Amino acid sequence: MDIPAFILSSDSARLGRDTRALSRRAAAGELRRIRRGVYVQSSDWDRLPSWAKYPVLVQAAASTLHSRTVFCRKSSAALWDLPVLGRPQLVHACTTDEGGGRSGAGVVRHYVDPRSLEIEERRGLLVTSRLRTVLDLAAFEAFEQATAALDHVLRPQQGLPAFSRTELHAGIRDNYSAAAARRIRTAIDFADPASESPGESVSRALMHRLGFKPATLQAEVRDAHGRVGFTDFEWRDERLCGEFDGLVKYQKPEYLQGRTPSQVVIDEKLREDRIRATGRRVIRWTCTEISGPARFEAFLTAERVPRLIRPACRP
Repeated sequence: MDIPAFILSSDSARLGRDTRALSRRAAAGELRRIRRGVYVQSSDWDRLPSWAKYPVLVQAAASTLHSRTVFCRKSSAALWDLPVLGRPQLVHACTTDEGGGRSGAGVVRHYVDPRSLEIEERRGLLVTSRLRTVLDLAAFEAFEQATAALDHVLRPQQGLPAFSRTELHAGIRDNYSAAAARRIRTAIDFADPASESPGESVSRALMHRLGFKPATLQAEVRDAHGRVGFTDFEWRDERLCGEFDGLVKYQKPEYLQGRTPSQVVIDEKLREDRIRATGRRVIRWTCTEISGPARFEAFLTAERVPRLIRPACRP
């Protein structure tokens, strides 16, 4: 996806122009200030889907940083096309200064031992390696974010090979504290490449934390005429199917598969009708329901999703 052209206030100042003109254009709605000193055309920004905006923020930060910067954690994840949950505003970068380095202007710096720092280039920027990035997410971010990233890298993605669990475990080495290493191992062992979208991964992680019965992922459903299709979640004994309905299904080419969004809606409706005709109950949820544990728990309880006798551990 094309990055909007950046308009830098520093360029205006260097050319002797009034930098306040950019603020006035932003106030009028012509420009959008996406971080301090960086503007884009509002129309270009508004055309970006929500999942494409954070990588642009990272690129914008890079355009204003003069020192050699290595991006890490969620910022590196965005550049590696790993799932990044929510709408982060802070940019994350590495420092080898044991004091934590200097953070500011929307950039947070995290200490990394230079002996363990593996640097690669991605989209013209320096980032931590793909392996280090996903392990950092598992170590320092919420369990849901860790699950989404690990599920993702267990599958080949856009020409990038899948990681094996052995490779992921080996990457921990001596790079993390004992507590962080435990969090990473727990997340690796829970990860499942059968989750086909970040929303499915987050749903599964929340179900686990909340003590709901594990579902079969991508379960095949058949009727008298043959295969109906696959459902995201199935609780077979309860004849219950669950579907996460995310916007990416109607936006990203890999999900559209040459269809228009309206065709996807029709195909989903026909598939669900055939599943229901087999005697199964089908429930659907969206990003709204998985926006927090309490909300998702209330939804699953109301829909009579089975629970474990003993709640699962809460990572």
